[in-house]
Amino acid sequence: MEFKDYYAILGVEPSAGDAEIKTAYRRLARKYHPDVSKEAGAEDRFKAVNEAYEALRDPEKRKAYDQLRARGYRPGQEFRPPPDFGGGYGGAQGFEFEEVFGTDGDSGGFSDFFEGLFGRRRPGPQPRGPQPPRDSRAKFSIPLSAAYDGGSVRIDLGGRQLDVRVPKGIRPGQVIRLAGQGVGGGNLLLEAEYAAHPQFEVDGRNILYVLQVTPWQAALGTTISVPTLGGAVELKVPAGSDAGRKLRLRGRGLPGSPPGDQIVELEILAPAPVNEPQREAYRRLGEAFEPG
Repeated sequence: MEFKDYYAILGVEPSAGDAEIKTAYRRLARKYHPDVSKEAGAEDRFKAVNEAYEALRDPEKRKAYDQLRARGYRPGQEFRPPPDFGGGYGGAQGFEFEEVFGTDGDSGGFSDFFEGLFGRRRPGPQPRGPQPPRDSRAKFSIPLSAAYDGGSVRIDLGGRQLDVRVPKGIRPGQVIRLAGQGVGGGNLLLEAEYAAHPQFEVDGRNILYVLQVTPWQAALGTTISVPTLGGAVELKVPAGSDAGRKLRLRGRGLPGSPPGDQIVELEILAPAPVNEPQREAYRRLGEAFEPG
């Protein structure tokens, strides 16, 4: 397998803080999302960005990856996890039903490099004779759409595929018990966590979304179609809005009692002029707002 530089994929320095990494992820995920981007190779870039963020957003994974990266590996270099990898994390060799499983049957669609480090349990020596029943624990990632709608989620668990019934409005940390699916016929306790989403973040039951608007849309007001977990809705942007203004779509968050809201934060983006009429329009705009 080839070594991957997750910092380079996100375009940040290794010293970047959590907020900078999250901002870079959101920007690139929006840019390369298959439903939006028409660029060649956008889907592969989108998958790479998701994988990099999944590795760096978790403090323990990031610490283990940083220790490995410090050994001098370079992007594209042939790589095999060293035998002592994972001393501070648990490592690929240390997993026993303690990994985060994906929801599409292939550990989230991540590369062999990622799975070799974090997401694939290496088979160890098999005990002889039947094992006594005991409970096992695992974490599994739930797409926000499944948390919103409820339903069945398929996970891959050590080569077994299991269909897990997810209740509508499930919260991170909530445990689902699968009887008879643990070691020796014991229980399997699945702890839920939300999978990273390219557009939304979660704050309790509220969904956070950043909406890019042009300066004239913010200044004059407009109505824009905004995605939500329940489908697109029309949002009225009031005239005179500033960057950072938050608008609330009530009841458009995660289900619950009461349901959460979707909080839309405005981000003002000035499009780059690509022809002379557009450059002239910017010049006139500058003259109109020039003091004095």
